Amino acid sequence: MNPNLDRLQPYPFSKLRSLKAGLKPADKPHIALAMGEPKHTPPAFVCDELIEHLDKLPQYPSTRGIAPLRAAIANWLRARFQLANVCAETQVLPLSGTREGLFAFAQAMVSTGSKVLMPNPFYQIYEGGALLAGAKPHLVNCQAANGFKADFAAVSAAVWHQCDLVYLCSPGNPTGAMLEAADFHQLIRLADRYDFTIAADECYSELYFDEGAPPVGLLQACEDIGRSDFRRCVVFHSLSKRSNLPGLRSGFVAGDAQLLEKFSLYRTYHGCAMPLYAQYASVAAWRDEQHVRQNRAIYREKFTTVLDILNGCLDVERPQAGFYLWPFVGDGEHFAKTLFRQQNITVLPGAYLARDSEGVNPGSSYVRIALVATLQECVEAAQRIRTFCR
Repeated sequence: MNPNLDRLQPYPFSKLRSLKAGLKPADKPHIALAMGEPKHTPPAFVCDELIEHLDKLPQYPSTRGIAPLRAAIANWLRARFQLANVCAETQVLPLSGTREGLFAFAQAMVSTGSKVLMPNPFYQIYEGGALLAGAKPHLVNCQAANGFKADFAAVSAAVWHQCDLVYLCSPGNPTGAMLEAADFHQLIRLADRYDFTIAADECYSELYFDEGAPPVGLLQACEDIGRSDFRRCVVFHSLSKRSNLPGLRSGFVAGDAQLLEKFSLYRTYHGCAMPLYAQYASVAAWRDEQHVRQNRAIYREKFTTVLDILNGCLDVERPQAGFYLWPFVGDGEHFAKTLFRQQNITVLPGAYLARDSEGVNPGSSYVRIALVATLQECVEAAQRIRTFCR
């Protein structure tokens, strides 16, 4: 048995189940705001494409995916991030969701005993991927004093010399903090100096509030400095949040062609090719922006309404992007436990998304609230939280 399995911690939602075990919640309808699972209605035209291509079930899908899907992704990247060119043949690789890809990427890209840097708090797949690849996670705290962005300038040269891979998440999960072009440029210079790969998780990039100011991406930052080959850089995107299709399990990785050639070889053996019916449905989703704009409008309404209700009773601000609130509550675990018992609302303690690092768990004083439920449920939850806080 792989001894690295013993290094894995229980998943956040396993910890949450343990926290709630034996508690008798208030006699009110339960409202689930812990998991980042979009609940908005999926686009009907995508569902139609799924049905239309069910006749492809007798066929094995290829690891590299169909040409129309790679072309749709490349076109979307060019338009969304103002890129001069993205080669659909060599710089794009479809994935069965970003979760699968982010985990597998570490297996292919890091050497045993090396370090993998990641923000703290973080999406737990980064840690799991690093540990099962035999690497050592190195956590870079994201705290309010730094705008919830990882301070990579504070990382020592000794750590950088051992680094094979850096995971980024912008907009961030759970804080919603966005990296600027200058932040990416700084990290690219460090990658050139110390020879490591940057993997940017950008699955929340299409959930923002100002239609005129979308989040900057890593490949866009590469283009800024003339790095059209995207050397040492890859990005991960998904239809789960953008298009409300978490069950489709459809995403992609794009960037450095040399890295993707090796990753494609790994995936040939890994065996996670996306089913053909999902690929054709994904083509339709990546080609359309209207449903994405409508999705953002729904989230804007929810954030505006919920924050108006919570004003003055909870220490929380509108995030820069994403669909999470990250309120300061003093003791996140106690807050989540008591809120569930008194109001039958489930939120996630921030400590479950972070680890102790440099003498502090940067998530312990927070909870993550996912505004994924209907507007009516989110309003009801906000009103109950206001009562609870009083």
